Amino acid sequence: MFQAFVAALALTHALASPLTDLPCGKNSTAKQGHRNLLYVTNWGIYGAGYNPDNLPVKDITHVLYAFADIKPNGTVVSSDPWADTGKPFGNESTTGPGHNAHGHVKQLYLKKMTNRNMKVILSIGGYNWSPKFEPIAVDKFRRATFVSSAIKLMADFGMDGIDIDYEYPNTTEKNQNCVKLLSELRLGLDDFSAKNAGGYHFTMGFPAPAGPQNYKAFDFQAMDKSLDFWSLMAFDFSGAWENTTGHQSNVFRSKRNPQSTKASVERAFEDYVGEGGISPAKINLGMPLYGRAFSNTKGLGKSYNGLPNGTLGQAGIYLYKDLPRPGATVHWDSAVKATYSYNNVTRELVTFDDMRSAKYKQAYIKRKRLGGAMFWEATGDKAGDESLVRSMAKGMGKLDQSQNLLSYPTSQYDNVRNGMKGNSTLTLRGKP
Repeated sequence: MFQAFVAALALTHALASPLTDLPCGKNSTAKQGHRNLLYVTNWGIYGAGYNPDNLPVKDITHVLYAFADIKPNGTVVSSDPWADTGKPFGNESTTGPGHNAHGHVKQLYLKKMTNRNMKVILSIGGYNWSPKFEPIAVDKFRRATFVSSAIKLMADFGMDGIDIDYEYPNTTEKNQNCVKLLSELRLGLDDFSAKNAGGYHFTMGFPAPAGPQNYKAFDFQAMDKSLDFWSLMAFDFSGAWENTTGHQSNVFRSKRNPQSTKASVERAFEDYVGEGGISPAKINLGMPLYGRAFSNTKGLGKSYNGLPNGTLGQAGIYLYKDLPRPGATVHWDSAVKATYSYNNVTRELVTFDDMRSAKYKQAYIKRKRLGGAMFWEATGDKAGDESLVRSMAKGMGKLDQSQNLLSYPTSQYDNVRNGMKGNSTLTLRGKP
């Protein structure tokens, strides 16, 4: 299922549509089909050896490119210039004339050219850098710097929107300032579009916590006014920070073994929709492409001693493509709708999503009329028929057909600004 580099015939067909498409309304994606979002990290090229050519472009509607960093004055910057715009892929040359983007930026733009329904969103922050948001959001001058620089970086990179990964504005004051930041960014994107993108609707997303302690202070309606969607981070319900083992991405809470379910998809959904008033169509259900592992335990809801050395040396974390582990038996917890594996000899327990839990969540998305799904992150998925991303795309049916943008007249990179003309003998049609 993973895509090879584009053929000339596909390129000819894809470029028949214009560089700049008509503006898309905030709810248009829900009307046109489900969203299927996939995070791609700029560090995936290192230990995991991930190549953008492996992107399942026909099965996703949005790539969330993670992460841009934030300076103390509010300036949003590339966190890894080599991975973002420097690294050559394949036999690509970086010595040609002009100031050109290479790295992920070029590869993702090329994917957009031949997959016009795939949008690429710049994700800013992430868990490790989220503390940087608070001093920015509280100050109007830093907020202004954040907004202008975030939009500039998005346009420089030739991307279709911004994802604010702020974990978490979980006090009243933090949330009020977050609302200001989101509102000003939305206004900034709309103003930039009116001047430079023919009114194209740039997407704004917010990765949403599923733990009540992290969203209890949210002014949902005030935040929602600026957002196109919320991506519910319905994973990491359990992990190394807990004293007992537990499911990490269960749909329901367990009445029989409450220690095994610290949170649930259903509780978060009810709070966001029932109490927060968020439209289900604006919520993407997040799923992990990795498992949380525990050593020396008797089972779910039990104590454990240590974490196994997981994939790529990450303690307690195995990528989905490496699961189940040799010698482990896979179990389905039908009460909470979650998968886990257990090895009776090594006493290792791993909680993860597999094809069975993914299919249940497909049905859940449809039953609850959610807007779609989100996956963290691309390096973890399996290939072929065991791909959770592909399974979700098939199960949800029709996907969002809103088009991406290819016209970026303000980009500092010549090849982005010129629509990658040097990569094809074809002339791109649309606005200059």
